[in-house]
Amino acid sequence: MYMLRAIVRPEKSPAVLKALFDAGFPAVTKLPVFGRGKQRGLKVGTVTYDELPKEMLMLVIQEKDKDFVVETIMNSARSEDGGQFGDGKIFVTPVEESYTISSGYKE
Repeated sequence: MYMLRAIVRPEKSPAVLKALFDAGFPAVTKLPVFGRGKQRGLKVGTVTYDELPKEMLMLVIQEKDKDFVVETIMNSARSEDGGQFGDGKIFVTPVEESYTISSGYKE
């Protein structure tokens, strides 16, 4: 199993969630986050925003689905003009075990 953590623009989150749902991956945790990438924030006139609002989407998937889900997120989160700085990042990490609290089921 793998944990995917996708950091996306807040306005892209609904499209990503819909794409995941339509692809058969409805189980997602969504968190509001703030951060910056290599560009170190955003400058508008004389005002600098060091950290920008983003949303983090987290889901656990099977190894066989990893590439498909990553591609689904990238296609739905990417800016319409072929991608821009700030579109986000996807982190993929292995998950050794998971447990369902209500049933105690271990995966």
